[in-house]
Amino acid sequence: MDIKHTDLALEAKKIWENTAQDTTSLPGVKARTEDMDGYEVTTVDILDDKGSEILCKPKGKYITVELGELIARKNGAFESGAMVLAKKLREVLPQDENTVFLVVGLGNRNITPDVIGPRVSEMVLATRHLVMEDGEDFPFFKNVSVISPGVLGTTGIESADIIVSLSGKINAGCIIAVDALYSASLDRLCRTVQISDSGIVPGSGVGNARSELSRGTIGIPVIGIGVPTVTSVMSAAEELFGTQIPQGDGKADLFVTPRDIDVRSEDISKLIAYGINLAIHKGLTVSDIDMLV
Repeated sequence: MDIKHTDLALEAKKIWENTAQDTTSLPGVKARTEDMDGYEVTTVDILDDKGSEILCKPKGKYITVELGELIARKNGAFESGAMVLAKKLREVLPQDENTVFLVVGLGNRNITPDVIGPRVSEMVLATRHLVMEDGEDFPFFKNVSVISPGVLGTTGIESADIIVSLSGKINAGCIIAVDALYSASLDRLCRTVQISDSGIVPGSGVGNARSELSRGTIGIPVIGIGVPTVTSVMSAAEELFGTQIPQGDGKADLFVTPRDIDVRSEDISKLIAYGINLAIHKGLTVSDIDMLV
């Protein structure tokens, strides 16, 4: 498997370890794993240019939450999972209580494996108007705006151009961008959520990279949240049968996604949206969000 063909830092690290002759040390990278209410959480810190070059990812913090508890439908799994996401998300959000947030749901709502971002945007609480008009009446709410800008093919406008323009207009201090990701492994499809403080490049995993969204390009912190929903048929064949399919005849453009992707994407989108709501509006509970959404 090629490190370049995954959006997940944890996966890139494991691919490197499986192919390197000496797996005892990965320069410029630190990783740790912890258990949080039954959810396995792995944090990969890419510390310098060497680590960035090896893993083909920008420097930054990459937090991966395994969704085994949610998939197994264990009692209380959704609430605890949303709280875990909220806690890890708070680690990378700005600490200024007056931060203005812009939540962006990236992706094409007409393509099921790409609908994570738009679905999340439908369940994130948009509170900017409430805070600006009656802030004293809503003490638990922070200033949050929400947008799902669509894709270039349907709007004719780069998502990054819309986001840059809007963030300046509302004086945003942080962008949270949610998108579907690409995985090199079947086992990770719709089974993990990655949170990163290094921003996001929409479509990069499937070879359709658009303009980068990051502090470097926009000037404010950009938190990327993503879920792998597709892998290539070539990666799937290599994983299942231990053989590589010769490239050609459009094979590189064929992708695999779970047959129940519609159900999985709906469940995970709700989990992410609730995690974002809990992380930003610290006084709310899952029950509160149920009522408000």
